[in-house]
Amino acid sequence: MNPVTPPKLVVEALTREAFAPFGEVIDAAAATTSFPINQGTATRFHALAKADCSDAGGVTLLSIVRAQARTLPFTVRLLERHPLGSQAFIPLAAARYLIVVAEHPDSRPRVFLADAGQGINFYRNTWHHPLLALDRVSDFLVVDRGGPGDNCEEQPLNQAWRIPAAAAASADPLGQNGWRYGKPEEIG
Repeated sequence: MNPVTPPKLVVEALTREAFAPFGEVIDAAAATTSFPINQGTATRFHALAKADCSDAGGVTLLSIVRAQARTLPFTVRLLERHPLGSQAFIPLAAARYLIVVAEHPDSRPRVFLADAGQGINFYRNTWHHPLLALDRVSDFLVVDRGGPGDNCEEQPLNQAWRIPAAAAASADPLGQNGWRYGKPEEIG
């Protein structure tokens, strides 16, 4: 008996508009407000996302997560959500990664390819897959909630989904093979 191949998912470019139902894109290009600071030697891209962590005695935590590189094809078998607070991931170096989100564990997931320099902030209760770094081990600054209560619910999926091997190359929002600032080997 042959195992059933899970249905394929299409990878989309990570844009503010496309990701809006699930959270916020953390990217200077997504800023609606910016202004000079430090006597004009820097520019602040203001209020790119809002940490939502204070309910039920929660506090905002800053952590670093080191994600192992995943290879494609990849099968999505579970989702998680954080009912007590938002969760943000900001890459600390030019790093591609995939974001898998869904309205509900029984709905078809969406997959976004983050361009170098783009972070994301999941809204509270957004169903998502754990971090999917591509290409190499990658460090991320994580902003999320600490405190009392269970803030992570995992749900195995009734239907597995497949991200094909060529999927990440197909999302090319800027006509530069998915890299706004150059490929990793060109940056550093």
